[in-house]
Amino acid sequence: MDRFEKRAIALALSLVLMFFGLIVYAAKGLQADLPTCLPYKREIKQGAFQEIGPNRYQVDVVAFMWGFDMGQINTIRIPRGAIVDFYVTSRDVMHGYHIDKTLVNLMAIPGAITYSRVKFDRPGEYQIICHEYCGLGHQNMAGKVIVE
Repeated sequence: MDRFEKRAIALALSLVLMFFGLIVYAAKGLQADLPTCLPYKREIKQGAFQEIGPNRYQVDVVAFMWGFDMGQINTIRIPRGAIVDFYVTSRDVMHGYHIDKTLVNLMAIPGAITYSRVKFDRPGEYQIICHEYCGLGHQNMAGKVIVE
């Protein structure tokens, strides 16, 4: 093995270790909750927003051309410090579900449910948008979370 091969192997190994370290840092240091796909685990027929415990909420989101059914008129109001579980699916084509200023960035896939949990510590308005182009009315797919 010549010195260039040894350098290439050392560089590749160091990049893999650095990547692994960044994932551990994101999961532990930033407390990032990685999105999870739950195929056929439970079924969501329509959107719902409900309180499931003290300062705990669950939002079932059904994406469709060109909107989000979240159980109420595209605006969710929660208190500061609330923990919210988002379950997202689609009834027609693939859509995206992104909540601004959070790590929630899910794909809405027909026949599957994606899941993420977020704690809203800061009061304010968090925009919800579809980040997957789905047709001419795509720009109308929006909502918001208002933390009071």
